[in-house]
Amino acid sequence: PDQTLPATWSNTIVPNDPMASVTQDWWNAFNSPELSGLIRQGIGENFDLKAAIARVDEARGTAETSGAAQYPSLSLGATADRNYSTRITQSKTAFIVASYEADFWGKNRSAAESATALIDGSVYERDTVELTLTASIANTYFQILSLQERLRLAQTIADNGRKMLRLIEIQAQNGTASNLEVEQQRNAIATFDATIPPLRQQLDQGMHLLAVLTGSNPGSLSLTAQTLDGLALSDIQTDLPATLLERRPDIRAAEARLLAAHFDIGTALAAFYPSLKFTPQGEMASTALSGGFQSGVMDMAASLLLPILNNAALQGTLDTDKARYAELSATYSQTVRKAFQDVEDSLSAVIRLRALEQADTTVVESGHKAAQLAEIQFKYGTSSFLNVLDTQRVQYQAEDVLLQVRVQRLQAEVNLFRALGGGFASAPISSIATPQERMIP
Repeated sequence: PDQTLPATWSNTIVPNDPMASVTQDWWNAFNSPELSGLIRQGIGENFDLKAAIARVDEARGTAETSGAAQYPSLSLGATADRNYSTRITQSKTAFIVASYEADFWGKNRSAAESATALIDGSVYERDTVELTLTASIANTYFQILSLQERLRLAQTIADNGRKMLRLIEIQAQNGTASNLEVEQQRNAIATFDATIPPLRQQLDQGMHLLAVLTGSNPGSLSLTAQTLDGLALSDIQTDLPATLLERRPDIRAAEARLLAAHFDIGTALAAFYPSLKFTPQGEMASTALSGGFQSGVMDMAASLLLPILNNAALQGTLDTDKARYAELSATYSQTVRKAFQDVEDSLSAVIRLRALEQADTTVVESGHKAAQLAEIQFKYGTSSFLNVLDTQRVQYQAEDVLLQVRVQRLQAEVNLFRALGGGFASAPISSIATPQERMIP
């Protein structure tokens, strides 16, 4: 179906050097050898991907079966006979039976082409699974690193709170602080401590998920990296929107399924017309007593089959195939729209999260300075302890939010790579002919 495509993306990233290309090994743009190793392991060991690869082989087998009807079939048989009437004689007969259906109306060719298109579809679906897998591994890896940093932050804030508690307890003993301030600090420490178990749970779940994605048992994976620092990030080359039709494997899979449905209509149409089958038959006989072979006979039988009484069934099949084609046509168009939405959403997320990260970095820097000043003023008695508690809470929340924004920005970059096709190689591997060349006249 013709598609109305936008000329440009509504959200654009201001290009800088260097620009990261959307290649098949796009994850190398993050400059993390550990991440690259995990993705390579996932591609080799993930069971969902292995299942998708097996489905390609299934489609190939189905195509071989469907394509066999285009060629003559040949079978070899033999009989043995022994006669006891006057004297014992025995003879052996070998015969060859061949049959061929003349494909005047393209029925067999259409069935074969439909099966071939479904090979392409299964290949593209395998590529979609692989692209989704690599993006999931990268997103989960970044999430784990972020959770490790957030855990360390929560532990550090709680430890600093305990140091402050000791100071307040000393001041309370000396009469310069109240028991209320002591209990307020203990409450603050307990609040910080309460954030740690949920973070540990999320970290455990992330590690278990990453292990399964890479084909390992949950609990068997360990990581070397402990922080998001050092992960490189470059602007991504988005190219023109029209290129998405070739670069997204899910779009190509929908296109292949639609093409298969087109050929199914051809098969259903051809079924209304007569089929002509040729059955040549050859025979060679051997008589034991004569010790020689008799010359064989060859005849040619042809049968003309014309559908008469099953028109309703044939029409039902044709109507079903046409409806299927209409359904897949709409599915293809919707897949294209969803793909463009995917890219636009990812571009928007990358742009907005970069701006948000810059703003949150400023918030963290000012919050850190405010917390230091509040502690100094409290130690010298020029500020209340409540002011210290407020600045501590604001500082912790700001740093925790910044870590979450950083991982969201990294995941947005991953999603943009995925949305742009992830370097998917668009050429089908099942045949050389293009879909247009394979269309029925």
